[in-house]
Amino acid sequence: MSEQKPYGFTTTLLHNDRQKPIEHGSLQKPIHTSVAFGYTDARQLASVFQGKEPGFRYGRQGNPTVSALEDKVSKMEDGVATLCFGTGMAAIGALFQALLKAGDQIVSSSFLFGNTNSLWQTVAGQGVDVAFVDATDVAQVEAAITPNTRMVFVETIANPRTQVADLARIGELCRQRGILYVVDNTMTTPWLFRPKAVGAGLVVNSLTKSIGGHGIALGGALTDTGLFDWSAYPNIAPNFRKQPARAQGMAQLRAKALRDFGAALGPEAAHHIAVGAETLALRMERTCANALALATMLEADERVSAVHYPGLASHPQHGVVTSLFRSGGSLLSFELNENIDPFDYLNRLKLAIPASNLGDNRTLVIPVAHTIFFEMGAERRASMGIAESLIRVSVGIEDTDDLVDDFRQALEA
Repeated sequence: MSEQKPYGFTTTLLHNDRQKPIEHGSLQKPIHTSVAFGYTDARQLASVFQGKEPGFRYGRQGNPTVSALEDKVSKMEDGVATLCFGTGMAAIGALFQALLKAGDQIVSSSFLFGNTNSLWQTVAGQGVDVAFVDATDVAQVEAAITPNTRMVFVETIANPRTQVADLARIGELCRQRGILYVVDNTMTTPWLFRPKAVGAGLVVNSLTKSIGGHGIALGGALTDTGLFDWSAYPNIAPNFRKQPARAQGMAQLRAKALRDFGAALGPEAAHHIAVGAETLALRMERTCANALALATMLEADERVSAVHYPGLASHPQHGVVTSLFRSGGSLLSFELNENIDPFDYLNRLKLAIPASNLGDNRTLVIPVAHTIFFEMGAERRASMGIAESLIRVSVGIEDTDDLVDDFRQALEA
């Protein structure tokens, strides 16, 4: 495959491994289980450790199988470099571990995945100020910024209420202020949207979800888009300033979050995720079409009091979605009328599975307030717009009619 021709998204992912030599002509990068890598020349080993030439040192900091996945994710996000982690939460935690200090501030969307919200609460208890704002309004982001603001963090489509951040305007604000803009792209994936288009400096992806797709491997990634000027970031340690400016952030992240903190992705998981990623575009086209059909049916049914799906014209940020994303995504949530018990409804579903994951090939459902958001309490849930009866749906690749019929028959008890 010539590097000169601009191939499409899926073609690039399918053939990316072969851009570098692979042992024995394998079509995919094999699983390298070794945790250490030997050299015939001790001087070369020292050179690799000092960062003077590429190479592998120890499995916690890099592995050929994981490196191949990192290259693939960089291609997906049109980035300059990617680091993979053991989970998506490890990738987000790396931001705090490697890039923030006591006295710094994060401005974060208040509409967050429950575990991210919990992590920021922990971070706030360790000396970093976290300002939660309504990120659908850039004015609220701007009002929260202080001289100590080091990054702005948003999700593209919030899980589970599907609020969509004012992505482009926040990106322009961060560019003007010289602030690192971090966008969690998990719910859109690089197929529906590339945060680089709105000025993101770092992009988060939970590889566990749609990129892997099969629900068999945990993983996360941080991708450097090449847009942020790391030479102006105040928290880069002197030894990493020796790197070229564009490489300083990832060098510090690799050392502090992988080498020191040990949040590494294993090679077996990396292989599963890389294979799953090859069909990302095909799966997303189906799941997004299914989500729109299901959301349309639910919105039209009088037994459903509210449907939250960015692909519907009734969604408050539908205009942002149509201008930036290929579609409204594969996540939706809805609320039933008060006389319908949400647990009884879920138990009547025959195809959709009560489970906590997202981005699986199978449709998964969960009563949000009683499970993944239970720990934060009713007051915090209410501030995030999460009703006590809210049901989250991660839409899979089932045949559309079968899926819609399943959710409809469960209403008819």
